[in-house]
Amino acid sequence: MRVKLALVIAGLLATSLSLASCAQGDPTANGAGPAKIVVTISGAGGKHAFTVEQAKTAAAQERGLMYRTDIPADGGMLFYPYPPEGSAPRAATFWMKNTPSPLDILFIRPDGTIARIAEQSPPFSQAPIPSGEPVAAVLELRGGRALDLDISAGDTVRWDGGPAGAPKR
Repeated sequence: MRVKLALVIAGLLATSLSLASCAQGDPTANGAGPAKIVVTISGAGGKHAFTVEQAKTAAAQERGLMYRTDIPADGGMLFYPYPPEGSAPRAATFWMKNTPSPLDILFIRPDGTIARIAEQSPPFSQAPIPSGEPVAAVLELRGGRALDLDISAGDTVRWDGGPAGAPKR
């Protein structure tokens, strides 16, 4: 009887440690998501609003949308300020390590215009995705949204507290 009880306890302990490990890997596992910010993109394709998470710290920017499978059609993540320590804009390089969902990655210049869009970035890829020039922010959207909404390089991205030179909403 004691051996069975010990095995049951060991099994429960292993399961709880496994669940704790999953919760650490998925920042949304506890149900309390980060604060959201409204980002508006305007261009030839019209005006589109997204309600996204804001990654302000180095840790949040390093984690990004890793492990996420539930990115809403009008959701995503804004990396601002970029770089997180608030220094002058610089060239950015992203990757899709541990990211199971394809993403559109929009690199945003200091004036609030889109410099480049990496569309449908492939899940789990460790290939570098460069901005091509210094940027002040990066916006990750659900893969395919840029094409669906006719969002292009040169379009304007706005949000409250956005980069200097970018008009506020």
